[in-house]
Amino acid sequence: MKYKVNLPKTEFSMKANLKQKEPNIIKFWEKIKIYERLQKKNENKPVFMLHDGPPYANGRIHLGHVLNKILKDIIVKFMNISGKRAPFVPGWDCHGLPIEYQLLKELGKRKEEVDRVEFRKKAKDFALKFVKIQRDEFKRLGIFGDWENPYLTLDPKYEATQLRIFSEIVKKGHVYQGKKPVFWCIDCETSLAEAEIEYKEKESPSIFVKFQSKDEDYAVCIWTTTPWTLPANLALAFKAEEKYIIVETDFGKLLFAEKREEELKKIFNSKKWNRIITHSGSYFAGKIFINPLTGRESIGIYADFVSMEEGTGIVHIAPGHGE
Repeated sequence: MKYKVNLPKTEFSMKANLKQKEPNIIKFWEKIKIYERLQKKNENKPVFMLHDGPPYANGRIHLGHVLNKILKDIIVKFMNISGKRAPFVPGWDCHGLPIEYQLLKELGKRKEEVDRVEFRKKAKDFALKFVKIQRDEFKRLGIFGDWENPYLTLDPKYEATQLRIFSEIVKKGHVYQGKKPVFWCIDCETSLAEAEIEYKEKESPSIFVKFQSKDEDYAVCIWTTTPWTLPANLALAFKAEEKYIIVETDFGKLLFAEKREEELKKIFNSKKWNRIITHSGSYFAGKIFINPLTGRESIGIYADFVSMEEGTGIVHIAPGHGE
């Protein structure tokens, strides 16, 4: 039997064709000024401001940039549809070693071979080129933001504002000049930020060391892979909110983190193992311990970086050998 079937009509195609459609969607958003309309709609609502830590303008975006910006975009869009005014002002870091390094690589020269003034001009042009490239790539991801008015660290107004704020901090007495060990690149001949350091994994022998309490009958047990730094020890770092236990062992009364007990029990292989008392890490702040090599006093402090994943949960601090 032959008969006609009336099927619903839709503008949705059978295939997504995202490669072709996504640019058209973005053009449509730009045409209707969707970001500006969102801000206008919520202009009298409570403000939610997410500050964009700027990426370096030194190359095309990578997966790290994608993850960073998409997560921020989710938060900003959610706040906008939740009735808040959530502007998003993107920014770029246009100074620093990454840009210098990439530019020198592109020029095929070392920095001493380049005129400083000319190099700064080239660095500015290089940074602005990648600001445009990255901006287009971020827009291609569908990120909402004020892309036509970003903040750039090379903008004279931005630099002037920085100097003005810094001068206010100086006037209030919050700035001082001191000495601090820093990472140094012998090739670039410059100091490095911690984010620019890559650590090479290496297996090293380690030792456990006892720091006797000055006023009580127990010793702090620390673990280190750098025993040559022990003579320079100035402090022992605990984690304030963690629990620490004093245990009577074949090696005397030892103090370490409760979370490390099972692992240390295997390592020490002590026949005697009796818990005596438990304290929080904050209890040991200000306590005095004795360096077994020098006899010098070492003060107890607490720090967030203390790990419960290895060692004893107590970190020996030698500022002269690190940060």
